[in-house]
Amino acid sequence: MIPHVLIPGEASLAELEALFWSCDAARLTEKCADAVKASAGRVAEAVRSGETVYGVNTGFGKLAQKRISDDQTEALQRNLIVSHACGTGAPIGEAETRLMMALKLLSLGRGASGVQPETVAMIEAMLEHGIIPVIPGQGSVGASGDLAPLAHMAAVMIGEGEAVHQGQRQPGDAALKAAGLTPLTLQAKEGLALINGTQFSTALALSGLFRARRAAEAALVTGALSLDAAAGSVKPFRAEIHALRGQPGQIRAARILRDLIDGSDILKSHKTCLKVQDPYCLRCQPQVMGACLDVLDQAAAVLEREANAVTDNPLVLENGDIISGGNFHAEPVAFAADQIAMAVCEIGSISERRVALLTDPNMSDLPAFLTPDPGINSGFMIAHVTAAALVSENKSRAFPASVDTIPTSANQEDHVSMAAHGARRLIDMTDNLAVIIGIEALAAAQGVHLRRPLKSSGALEAVMTRIRADVPALEDDRYMAGDQEAAKTMVATRALAEAADIRLDWS
Repeated sequence: MIPHVLIPGEASLAELEALFWSCDAARLTEKCADAVKASAGRVAEAVRSGETVYGVNTGFGKLAQKRISDDQTEALQRNLIVSHACGTGAPIGEAETRLMMALKLLSLGRGASGVQPETVAMIEAMLEHGIIPVIPGQGSVGASGDLAPLAHMAAVMIGEGEAVHQGQRQPGDAALKAAGLTPLTLQAKEGLALINGTQFSTALALSGLFRARRAAEAALVTGALSLDAAAGSVKPFRAEIHALRGQPGQIRAARILRDLIDGSDILKSHKTCLKVQDPYCLRCQPQVMGACLDVLDQAAAVLEREANAVTDNPLVLENGDIISGGNFHAEPVAFAADQIAMAVCEIGSISERRVALLTDPNMSDLPAFLTPDPGINSGFMIAHVTAAALVSENKSRAFPASVDTIPTSANQEDHVSMAAHGARRLIDMTDNLAVIIGIEALAAAQGVHLRRPLKSSGALEAVMTRIRADVPALEDDRYMAGDQEAAKTMVATRALAEAADIRLDWS
């Protein structure tokens, strides 16, 4: 495996997304080695001089006034890690854990954290050898960094905790030994550098962003397919309408929808119909999807900056000062996660409304519940109910996490961001969204099928072919859970977007 080379301060979203989906190893460019060594040297100098520095020769949090003797430095760092490894709940996924570790590399590589080069090398080696720390998903409030989750990562580095290696969950020291690695003995400030920071929250938020972006691509495709299945009008997508408003996402969404539907025989067949307006779920797709794209772009910009940020504490500045600040507070990530959650809700909500329209013969002019023989067959009746259930579940999950706070650490940390669980919920929410859009894909394809021999556009016929490769048209009722799972996979893997030949690039 050839490691992905990261340049601290310069990692792009496209680069991080490629790393996330591939689960490749990662290492820092050699160009940052001098900065890492210099900051470690400055910390060592502070220890030698007896200078009082938070987290170097003091306790932590409310215990910052407690002076620690030089001969207790190593014990201080080890105790910090094991005492803070208090996470609970199901572990996060391997892709998210790898991304979290890569983000920690980017932060340490800026040369403001005071860690030894050997500590950076350990994270790189763990990624190279596939040693994936078991990171419980719960236990961070997103201030003073993601302390508990990152402590579980650091615990493996010192031979504690648990890791998955070659598919087997085992003690951290055993996983290191199997890869020929020796546990670290952390030096002054290193434990604090490893567990302070927003890398857990940021990795989960990025995971949600990447998944939401793929879902948005698929929703544009299924929205166009639903428009054709419902014999809707393309006139509301005219470029002049959207130019008059000037919202960039709306303009982009309208253009994509026009391109997708262009050349449809179904569209041509009702060119002279008397229908004046379509329901909003068809007519207002550019406005809704465009707003969602803009919100995702805003969140993406914040998370790209955060991925390249130094967020531990204290920080070693270029002039040698070691200053305790608050970069670990994850408020930017919390807001970004909330924005993504809102977009996920809206994409799913308008998709579900299109499924409802298609299954209602009074709205779609198609057979009831999209079955050729309604009555004896229920068709897509309960598939729509499933979509509705998941939309409602996502609404309940979307309450903004960033508006909550709870004091911790004896009121030293008296305002926290809640970024961690705000980001963690995005995984389940985007899984739900993929199912909702998958159901729309099946319903819309069924609607187009029921309008045969008329054909859709070239792009949408390619989508029909891709759907039919895994899911045949519905004639008589059959077991549908497998169909939905196949459709969900098409959404999550970009199969529908690739068939339609569209891609939403990062702005």
